[in-house]
Amino acid sequence: MKPAAFDYVRAESVNEVLEGLSKEGGNARVLAGGQSLMAMLNMRLAKPRLLIDIMRLKELNRIEEQAGVVTIGAGVRQAALLAWPELARTLPLLALALPWVGHVQTRSRGTICGSLAHADPSAEMPLALIALGGEVHLRNARRRRRVAASEFFLGMMATARAEDELIEAVSFPSPGGGCAFREVARRHGDFAIVACAAVATPKGVRLAVGGVADVPMARDWPRLDRSALDDALNGFAYELNARDDVHATARYRRDLVRIIGRDLVREVLQ
Repeated sequence: MKPAAFDYVRAESVNEVLEGLSKEGGNARVLAGGQSLMAMLNMRLAKPRLLIDIMRLKELNRIEEQAGVVTIGAGVRQAALLAWPELARTLPLLALALPWVGHVQTRSRGTICGSLAHADPSAEMPLALIALGGEVHLRNARRRRRVAASEFFLGMMATARAEDELIEAVSFPSPGGGCAFREVARRHGDFAIVACAAVATPKGVRLAVGGVADVPMARDWPRLDRSALDDALNGFAYELNARDDVHATARYRRDLVRIIGRDLVREVLQ
């Protein structure tokens, strides 16, 4: 199929982007990497009147580290972040998760913020944002605001971004301790059947799970071991309300949460 007709704007400034979003609202879409959006356009799942290309805006193509927080602009491609020399030191969880995001070809075009905007519950970047307790930076023609990861994802492919807002950047706090990541997919590069990320916290550990519920979900626990950890994982697995689909059964997903979660929590706490 071919996309429905739309107007295309190659933005020369952020203000031009915000003007277009303010004027068209829900009838405008922002084009960054386009790895998800172009497929939706071709299948006519998205029919915007206006497509705003932001990839030539240098002010959105930035990676900055300050006071233990890494801020990533809307124009930063996944491959660029993966190649950033400071990634393993500042954001080791993303260094572990990014190689699982699609393939080399898609990472060379796809952006970090674009993945968050798409909000697929099986995607790795929303999971990492939830696990690290990051924030999404939103901006419209009148104001800027920041939304915590736990409040940004509202449902499957639904977020707290208003129709006239641009995801200007995202910020990931550097973890103070160890972290671990693992996922199970039918093939490498596919969306995860289950993905888990564990991060050490001052009081214990946070475990985040993607691919099961409509949004990535996380739980903070003190230092648990043996039966206490098994009970916590079992309760969390059932809280996710897993469903059967063509990829896996609900029971299989719950088993993966228990098995992978136990391994990651023990790895981080050790």
